[in-house]
Amino acid sequence: MALTIDLAGQVAIVTGGGKGVGRGITERFLAAGADVVICGRAAPDDLPAAGGRRAVFVGADVLDVEQIDAVVQATTERFGRLDALVNNVGGAPFADAATVSPRFTEKIVALNLLAPIHFAQRAHAVMQGQADGGSIVNIASVSGVRPSPGTAAYGAAKAGLLSATQSLAIEWAPKVRVNAVTVGMVLTEQSHLHYGDEESLARVAATIPLRRLARPTEVGDACVFLASPLASYVSGASLQLHGGGEPPGFLAAAKGEAKG
Repeated sequence: MALTIDLAGQVAIVTGGGKGVGRGITERFLAAGADVVICGRAAPDDLPAAGGRRAVFVGADVLDVEQIDAVVQATTERFGRLDALVNNVGGAPFADAATVSPRFTEKIVALNLLAPIHFAQRAHAVMQGQADGGSIVNIASVSGVRPSPGTAAYGAAKAGLLSATQSLAIEWAPKVRVNAVTVGMVLTEQSHLHYGDEESLARVAATIPLRRLARPTEVGDACVFLASPLASYVSGASLQLHGGGEPPGFLAAAKGEAKG
């Protein structure tokens, strides 16, 4: 008997689901048969679509708890339920930790740690009232499990999100499962802003054991799995999605290869 993931009749919210990694997540939920609500400060030029359905957009700034409430309310009013939340919104530009402003640091922590916790809390309130509960997936980062020079506040916030994932999984069991996907480098429409031109991207990809960056839909596949019945006994976990990780620098040094 083949294993399949069928989320027909399920409803998911994907924060920041209109572009980049979030779009890949949205497309995979739609392809699995779920209805998907995405949110962001601005609507995408074209709404993600797959499996014969199209995502619904609700404008919201996830730094505003009242706007989070509005997204959850709009979802339940339209679809009558909420089965999955993917806390995808996040990120940070490069910043020197010695000179960055306190305001910048506070915003980075709020976006990458506080907003996901607030959204999870609101989703949990709905899911606990459903007979079959629900699933929350937090998009974490390898920056939260290894040094993150240039994005220190971001790395610290993502480390906190992994800790919160474990704690909430215990507090909200058995009805609500809470997991994380710890994501490495992903090829998106904005990859050049982080990694440079095509030649630079190729050099970056060569440092990854699988010799390429992840596709956004591969992050989506991990999220769909964690939200599905196939992961019914998975909670408080972090799925590592990094193509094998980052080989230790001493290996290259021992071979006399350039590092960095």
